[in-house]
Amino acid sequence: MAMAEAGSEEEESYRRMQRRADRISSLIVASDYPAIDVVIEIRKLREFAERHFPERMGLFGRLYESRFRRLWEQFRAETDEELPEW
Repeated sequence: MAMAEAGSEEEESYRRMQRRADRISSLIVASDYPAIDVVIEIRKLREFAERHFPERMGLFGRLYESRFRRLWEQFRAETDEELPEW
């Protein structure tokens, strides 16, 4: 029973992280949300990932961080400043 609960808890954490990542992507693509505020949201997501998935932080960088940079370059590069580092 404990294994099932741990798996369920991890799945819920993953879904929460995915929803947050989707929200950040939406903020980049479909809003005029300031760059610094986007970075703050990315940092919060990174902290969440570090707490819940510390062994997968390399994957976080390859998947989410690269996704956010790519979206910023695609949808904001001409109208906004560069996305600050996080």
